Amino acid sequence: MDAQAKFLEGSLFRHIAVMSITSSLGLMAVFAVDFIDMIFISMLGKAELAAAVGYAGAILFFTGSFGIGMAIACGALVARALGEGNADLARHRATSSLIYGFAFGAVFAALVWFNLAWLVSLLGASGETADLAVHYMQIILPSLPVLLLGIVGGAILRAHGDARRSMNVMILGGLVNAVLDPILIFGLDLELTGAALASIAARFTIAGLSLLAIHRFHGGFGRPSARALAADFSPVFAIALPAILTQLATPVGQAYVTRAMAEYGEEAVAGMAIVGRLTPVAFAVIFALSGAVGPIIGQNAGARNSGRVAGTFRDALIFTAAVTVLVSLVLFLLRGQLAWLFQLDEGGIARSLVFLFAGPLSLLWFFNGVLFVANAAFNNLSHPFYSTLTNWGRHTLGTIPPVILGAALFGAPGVLIGQAFGGVVFAAIAFFLARRIMAEAADTPPKPREPFARQVRLFQTLHHRR
Repeated sequence: MDAQAKFLEGSLFRHIAVMSITSSLGLMAVFAVDFIDMIFISMLGKAELAAAVGYAGAILFFTGSFGIGMAIACGALVARALGEGNADLARHRATSSLIYGFAFGAVFAALVWFNLAWLVSLLGASGETADLAVHYMQIILPSLPVLLLGIVGGAILRAHGDARRSMNVMILGGLVNAVLDPILIFGLDLELTGAALASIAARFTIAGLSLLAIHRFHGGFGRPSARALAADFSPVFAIALPAILTQLATPVGQAYVTRAMAEYGEEAVAGMAIVGRLTPVAFAVIFALSGAVGPIIGQNAGARNSGRVAGTFRDALIFTAAVTVLVSLVLFLLRGQLAWLFQLDEGGIARSLVFLFAGPLSLLWFFNGVLFVANAAFNNLSHPFYSTLTNWGRHTLGTIPPVILGAALFGAPGVLIGQAFGGVVFAAIAFFLARRIMAEAADTPPKPREPFARQVRLFQTLHHRR
């Protein structure tokens, strides 16, 4: 057994808790900075600035999802290779994933940059608010390839079971952002420009530190070459393509919700933006679940231990339920403090939206957690397109009709209500699909070691036909 494959023994619940909490602390550091950005912007007393951040956030979510898809592919391949005891393969797959992530991230950023005005108007922004959102995005988008290096680098660290260093890297990046925010936003009076520049500095910090940690503690990287990149193209994108499509579903759904909320004015969009910044801070542990559970499933799948794969899935759902209840209780108790923190007017629509989220709606985040855990199972058990189907279903059929109905019945609060309840059905579908593929994997005799072989063959066939 490879010493780096640390999840092949020991308590599964402990592995899940440690990986999720340490990963979430790193995520929380970054999300907390976005949260603090919103506090600072709110202090400026300009509703159009807060609304602009809300519109820009929907597009940033879209671009960040591309990086998360690449990270999922890299993490799954590295974890499986480690579980099989092939550290050299893990190193080469990590190197190729980083190179492809940076290159395709640059192309993706350019495509979004040249279409910013159209994308912002598509979300429902207009006038000064639209101009501010475009300005903010023009500054921050060129750093997307660097962000991808940091995201994929963190996935490599977690695939090795090194959640602590992954966490430390994210925390240090968050600290850089947090220190620069007040200096640039208030000290130099740069407002949105200052917030964007602080975020860029944090991205470079995270990328640099994550690559340094891999080099120093996990065998570094393979020697890049055209031959190695060509050999790894199909394995990487056999997972990355459906994973990217999966991740893009969320910002598409969020974009529709943003446009629906825009019908109720800038204060409603600002309230939704506050909820959008608050959610990942409050539920950082849930957000971290897919990336945390994936390496545990991947290593045990690589070692052909179906019992521990199923046990990981079960314990992850128990962990999700406990975290959701605890966080929802804390949010409910802190509603008054949130209203004071964001200077929300008594009886205002922004206040009602924040109170709604910090009340009953937060409990429904359990079902998002179910989707995250199921996606981890799909991506690490050779069925990444199941993630694509369930995520797109959740953010189209599970978002648009419920939001339309909720808005018709309850107005702006109904938009959030419809969005929250839409996830219940698709969480159930994802749960039963995951149970089925785990049962199939348990009954399947061992095959050659190359992971995701069926997806690789399909991807190669499509590639050659082009």
